[in-house]
Amino acid sequence: MVFWAIKGPLSIQQRRVVIENKHGEKLVGILHDTGSKELVVLCHGIHSSKERIPMVNLAAVLQREGISAFRFDFAGNGESEGSFRYGHYRREADDLRAVLQHFRVQNYVVTAVVGHSKGGNAVLLYAAKYNDVHKVVNIAGRFNLERGIEGRLGKDFLRRIKQDGFIDVKNKRGTFEYRVTEESLMERLTTDMPAACRSINQNCRVLTVHGSMDQMVPVEDAFDFNKIIPNHKVSIVEGADHEHTSHQNELASIVLDFIKEDFLPDKFIHSRF
Repeated sequence: MVFWAIKGPLSIQQRRVVIENKHGEKLVGILHDTGSKELVVLCHGIHSSKERIPMVNLAAVLQREGISAFRFDFAGNGESEGSFRYGHYRREADDLRAVLQHFRVQNYVVTAVVGHSKGGNAVLLYAAKYNDVHKVVNIAGRFNLERGIEGRLGKDFLRRIKQDGFIDVKNKRGTFEYRVTEESLMERLTTDMPAACRSINQNCRVLTVHGSMDQMVPVEDAFDFNKIIPNHKVSIVEGADHEHTSHQNELASIVLDFIKEDFLPDKFIHSRF
């Protein structure tokens, strides 16, 4: 585990941290250290990194509020070691476990875990498995992991992957992005989010934030989470896309209010910005 200061455009309050997961892979992250031992951990989405929005913006907002934040790359993403896998939902929850254990040894108190997209699934799976966080924020996570696959892998993906053993995913320009193996696809298909969400402890407060114009994960998924997570709130941001690209301030305000304040009596918040 290594700490060192980052020079250049980053503030002296931002430090690079390397944490080893249980597989011996080094996870790389940035600690926004305010001097407070209250810490929020931020988790990115699929085939992404700690440098993507909204991770950077949320960390900056929390830092300005005096709350320390840590954004990191899951194994196989960004600067972290390991190979990227299309599945690995449970394994990413275990990466998060390694991060929280590291900072707890450093006497930090983890105030909340926040995840975007696939990272939203990771924080929910973490809460279900370990029952040691009291606030969870799921930003545009997917409720049913059987959905949304055809959009990335194409039609008839099950037949093709069983025939070839893998499918290569390319971007709109035809450039190779990553390989999906049959094993990693099956790992996704056997990850039961509804069952995990039902097992989240009543004392764990969960907020789901979703953009009304999300074209990647439909906004209906937010309401599906709301039906089964015991202690849950929904906030819908009108006009926002999957990454809340043009609604970063609104997203940060909603997340910050949830982290800093107790729940209001109502279970549903409809945000119009």
